[in-house]
Amino acid sequence: MSDLEAELRKAVRGDVGFDVTSRALVTMDASNYRRVPVGVVAPRDAEDVAAVLEVCRAHGVPVVARGGGTSIAGQATGTGVVLDFTRYMNRLVALDAGARTAVVQPGLVLDRLQEAAAPHGLRFGPDPSTHSRCTLGGMIGNNSCGSHSVAWGTTADNVRELDVLTARGQPLRLGQGWAGAPDGLRALAEGELARLRTGFPELPRRISGYALDALLPEKGADVARSFCGSEGTLGVLTKAVVSLVEAPRARALAVLGYADEGAAAESAAGLLPYGPLTVEGMAADLVRSAAELPRGRAWLFVETGGESAGEARARAETIVRAADVVDARVVTDGAAQRALWRIREDASGTATRMPDGTEAWPGWEDCAVPPARLGAYLRDFRALLTAHGLRGAPYGHFGDGCIHVRIDFDLLTEAGVGRFRRFSEELADLVVAYGGSLSGEHGDGQARAELLPRMYGDETVALFERVKAVWDPDDLLNPGMLVRPAPLDSGLRFAVLPREPVDVAFGYPGDGGDFTAAVRRCVGVAKCRTTTASGPAVMCPSYRATGEERHSTRGRARLLHEMLAGEVVTDGWRSEEVREALDLCLSCKGCRSDCPVEVDMATYKAEFLHHHYAGRRRPAAHYSMGRLPVWLRWVSRTRTAPLVNALAGVRPLAWVAKRVGGIAVERDIPRLAGETFSRWWRGRGPGGGSGDLVVLWPDTFTEHLSPSVGRAAVRVLEAAGLRVALPPTLRMRGRPVGDGRSRSAAALLTARRGRVCCGLTYVSTGQLDHARVVLRRTLDLMEPVLDTDAPVVVLEPSCAAALRSDLPELLHDDPRAARLAARVLTFAETLERHAPGWRPPRLDRPAVGQTHCHQHAVLGDTADRGLREAAGLDGELTGGCCGLAGNFGFEEGHFEVSTTCAEEQLLPSVRAADPSAVVLADGFSCRTQLEQLAGVRGRHLAEVLAEGLDEGLDGPRER
Repeated sequence: MSDLEAELRKAVRGDVGFDVTSRALVTMDASNYRRVPVGVVAPRDAEDVAAVLEVCRAHGVPVVARGGGTSIAGQATGTGVVLDFTRYMNRLVALDAGARTAVVQPGLVLDRLQEAAAPHGLRFGPDPSTHSRCTLGGMIGNNSCGSHSVAWGTTADNVRELDVLTARGQPLRLGQGWAGAPDGLRALAEGELARLRTGFPELPRRISGYALDALLPEKGADVARSFCGSEGTLGVLTKAVVSLVEAPRARALAVLGYADEGAAAESAAGLLPYGPLTVEGMAADLVRSAAELPRGRAWLFVETGGESAGEARARAETIVRAADVVDARVVTDGAAQRALWRIREDASGTATRMPDGTEAWPGWEDCAVPPARLGAYLRDFRALLTAHGLRGAPYGHFGDGCIHVRIDFDLLTEAGVGRFRRFSEELADLVVAYGGSLSGEHGDGQARAELLPRMYGDETVALFERVKAVWDPDDLLNPGMLVRPAPLDSGLRFAVLPREPVDVAFGYPGDGGDFTAAVRRCVGVAKCRTTTASGPAVMCPSYRATGEERHSTRGRARLLHEMLAGEVVTDGWRSEEVREALDLCLSCKGCRSDCPVEVDMATYKAEFLHHHYAGRRRPAAHYSMGRLPVWLRWVSRTRTAPLVNALAGVRPLAWVAKRVGGIAVERDIPRLAGETFSRWWRGRGPGGGSGDLVVLWPDTFTEHLSPSVGRAAVRVLEAAGLRVALPPTLRMRGRPVGDGRSRSAAALLTARRGRVCCGLTYVSTGQLDHARVVLRRTLDLMEPVLDTDAPVVVLEPSCAAALRSDLPELLHDDPRAARLAARVLTFAETLERHAPGWRPPRLDRPAVGQTHCHQHAVLGDTADRGLREAAGLDGELTGGCCGLAGNFGFEEGHFEVSTTCAEEQLLPSVRAADPSAVVLADGFSCRTQLEQLAGVRGRHLAEVLAEGLDEGLDGPRER
């Protein structure tokens, strides 16, 4: 392959990657399949594409076009050269609002087109649930649809012209009236008119096979339309002219509740005459919480549009009256509609796990039948699942008769794969018996193409092969897809993974302790590849900062998958490619909550670093910042904080210290407090409060760097009537005597002093052996607290998250870990649960800032929102990540990415805030980032409330 690589580098101006990382990132899409390419090319323009085709044709190497890599049937993978259009050929070339058209390149993400069209009152009609990351080229290749297809059709319905290159480099502009048809196509089609008129089912969602009936004269001999859905097997798209539709000025969402899935399915077709924009369906077995939904066990999401909110609502209410429902809800508020739609859009990820945690897989993701027959089909489909001992949760586009489902296939054993094949064959027959299409949205790929003869018959499939030969006589483009397909049970991505459990440090409770199963969680949905953070979302800040796949959650998961497989990444835990990809992971834990399948890359990173550096010297930052609690306790014991601060203020000395410690030279070293929080506590005298006892955790940051937060928290907690204590600092040795609690005098004499620690800095740097030692000592100290009912109040969100999640997962063999994790409360949660009658001082000021990423991902912020509202602190905090993320932003080489993350949402929101606004930042990292990059002092919520108390702004208390 060295000659091929050299010739490609000489021929193209774009990026050529034959390295381990480039290849490993594209071995899979969102399907069950895996194919290892020889290289990846990111072309800059159509000339680059032509050059790639010429070089690869000379070498006999296949070419596969790839968009967002979210295909579910395997068609975005290949063994030859993969073309990545998302890096350069991703522009909106032109938008003509008058003509309602847009000219797009294949790598343009759908949401970017929608954003450009919105100011003109326009939009692109089709909108798959992956709209934030799927590309127009991929949508054209698969003939994608989305939830609004009942109103605006499929992608093929919205394409006007396509610029493509044939496998032999011929440029064609496809359109109606045989425009752009390659030599021989018209003669072939006109010789098969009878077959084209009778052999293709009339369905709104018939995606399977080639759309050859679009070449009929009565359908305008539309070559562009017939090209849609060809999955990159006929030509390579370089530009497209697409139609735009007028977006309704107002929308309403009618959520209709039904007794069961069958009733919802049978009702769907009857709603189509009312002109809805969507008729989406899902059942209760796919909904984590039905609190926001009307009563029922299945629901239809029916969207209506209008010139005004009243008109949209009236149409929705007409549909409610026409539907035979158990219950219904009409929603016109935009935020409430988005919250409900997220339930539906996340189904592609949540469906990958059964309620008991069992894995479920694609493969039969989107069959479609005539909408009027959907209810009966679903009943037979459920019966077929039961007959094979399988489970799945159907959902999807009920108005179009298209059903998505993930099924708990066993794709790890020979018997399970055999059952997968038998079920696939029987389901194909069932779909055909109902007059349906094997694919109703995502294409056939490798998952279904083998079964196309059951739908079309051998002669029509032979016609597909003849058409392929006209377009691509050398079989260069995406071979093994659609025609002469690979078997549906070959090349499964699970086959290369180790069968025996991998020895790991964390417990991975959601994956049965199996690290391989944890890595398998990533199914390629690619929600982490969004280029803008929406709402409170965090995932994935490093991808948004760099735009590189290897810095996305999915990219890192793919590299870990290949590390376990050992074929592309061959040096296991020592892999430098995996380490480099994980290096820019901020460990924000955003993927733990924002990823639909709850991939936890922060934990995977810690696990990898633990093994990668086992027995080896670590980076300097791991010693300087990973062991920060040790150094700060040493400074405290020697009372040298003033000296350390003075030395850090001398630029040459600070520069040397930063270089030695692996700290970014652009960073200022934070000042240490002159008096630690614990020392202040010991000298404060008797506390107040007569209510519940709460134990306030003196985390490293509060203790040594911002004790004002701890002092403020004590002030507020006691004002709320709570009794505050700190954790014990005496660790007893020896067994209890007498009543089982008392200790002998010898035990008291030999007791050791210590300090509790959550182990965060050790975990984030992968020093898991040290973390375990620290956490076991902490549990020893906390045993007297665990014998009480007192909650543990943790002020620093990252430390609270470490205690609530990392502690029980790392010490999964110690029952005390789960007991302590269950006791951990945030500052706001403590007031909500243990002082429910207390009201905070009324501040009545705007608030800006950012919800801590660990708070969002692990802890939740419902209590914080309630506390802010009660205090009159108005305004929404931004999502995303501050970019400092503990040690990350301080490490050498991370400053640019750290700054970019902060500039995404946090810093702009603070700069645009009213001068009277309170800048809230509960995390020490967030406050430090604000101070160092914006010169703004952020404050913990406890500090703001304590200030209100000091100003005499106490609110009324309930009695």
